[in-house]
Amino acid sequence: MSKDVWKRDEIQSPCINICVIHPETRLCTGCARSIDEITAWSKMSDDERLQVMSDLPNREAAPKTRRGGRAARLKR
Repeated sequence: MSKDVWKRDEIQSPCINICVIHPETRLCTGCARSIDEITAWSKMSDDERLQVMSDLPNREAAPKTRRGGRAARLKR
């Protein structure tokens, strides 16, 4: 079966199939999009998708530092 049938002239999704929403940033740890952006992606215009794509490199989907584990939870 040819994959050419499924090719489109639209901006491809940044999804990398690691779909986990970080509890603090509320961004996907795989693609750095918000849940609202992921949900609306198929309905977005090319300009809206380009805007999201250009903003993704500036996002930190998951903090680089550890949250503190058990010790941090006990302090709360």
